[in-house]
Amino acid sequence: MSGLLEGKYLLITGVIDHASIAFAIARLAQEQGAQIVLTGHGRLHMVEHAARRLPLPPPVVELDVTHPEQLATLAERVRAHLPRLDGVVHSIAYAPHAAICGDFLAATWADVATTLQVSAYSLQALSSAVLPLMDRGGAIVALDFDASVAWSGYNWMGVAKAGLESSARYLARDLGARGIRVNLIAAGPLRTVAARGEPRFDDIVAAWRARAPLGWNPADASGVARTCVALLSDWFPTTTGEIVHADGGFHAVGA
Repeated sequence: MSGLLEGKYLLITGVIDHASIAFAIARLAQEQGAQIVLTGHGRLHMVEHAARRLPLPPPVVELDVTHPEQLATLAERVRAHLPRLDGVVHSIAYAPHAAICGDFLAATWADVATTLQVSAYSLQALSSAVLPLMDRGGAIVALDFDASVAWSGYNWMGVAKAGLESSARYLARDLGARGIRVNLIAAGPLRTVAARGEPRFDDIVAAWRARAPLGWNPADASGVARTCVALLSDWFPTTTGEIVHADGGFHAVGA
């Protein structure tokens, strides 16, 4: 029996270690038949170490989404390992300490600009960079966190996520004619490297555990990974511009 992603080629960003959401996605994608390439920024040795823990250690290419020259050569560097791309996972976000932990009113434009470029604009930048490899259509899936409300301590990252959600809709509009679907997954809080920078993370997890109808385990990214693999597969051929919640149902219930 073939897997959901049999014969598909994927680019997966955001693997930092084995606790990354992107790592869970990469592992399941391989188990479902995909061939993958990972990207890393700065700490490539950490990504390469995580890659060796996957069923089939994949190549790792460097990508800093704030460097135009790296984006300009991305397709060429990925093509050295894969003949094309059928799917891309965007799992990229960063905010300086002052933009996510400090006083929302005191954040400087320099900190805000970095947050927006890395966490929101990068979806458009990455999508544009890989278009030469997606001439057969495919799927782009980005990881999100509910931006419909203001979360304590999330601050400018929340603004960036709102921008990510809007960007995904515009990309879905503009890439649909190429047969490319663009969707987001709004995940519940998971204990990743990125979560360490969120000062109220434990409070958010407590709220999730108390209210999510299906319950919530912040140490288990498998549900999010399954949702992502499904969106990357051919089983959602007419779904684009959508935010799919993989949060135990937390978003659906009131306080």
